[in-house]
Amino acid sequence: MTRTLYSEAGVGWLALVWGPLFALLGALAELATGGPVHTVAWIMIAIGLCALTLPWVYARRRFLSLEVTTRGLRQGREQLEAVRIAAVTDVGTPVGARVLGGGWTVPRKYDELPVKLDDGTVVLAWARDVEALQAALSELAEANQPKKDS
Repeated sequence: MTRTLYSEAGVGWLALVWGPLFALLGALAELATGGPVHTVAWIMIAIGLCALTLPWVYARRRFLSLEVTTRGLRQGREQLEAVRIAAVTDVGTPVGARVLGGGWTVPRKYDELPVKLDDGTVVLAWARDVEALQAALSELAEANQPKKDS
């Protein structure tokens, strides 16, 4: 059974409400000033702003979301199996380390976390709450360590 250890959505769908809310405030401002209320224009503005926001929300949810499950890490467009994660603590960041998720750099407003893989390479994971990501990935790395007999 797959269990989610940590996830970030990138952005919530609530962002689609910004445009209609702006249009409603504009219509209320017209109403408060005593002038004519251009209802059809404000509805068109609400629809237009919502239509402009939709691809932005979709892209952020697709490329800036992450999820750590018992099966592994999904970072943006990239999947990393749990068995590949060797360590996430005391891992240095080498120059030119590959960024997970398909980008050239860690996204702006996100913190990076070096992750050592089973083949010895180091990649950069990223999250807004890097401590929570590190805790979740540490749990995966410990679960993948060979059991020591006492």
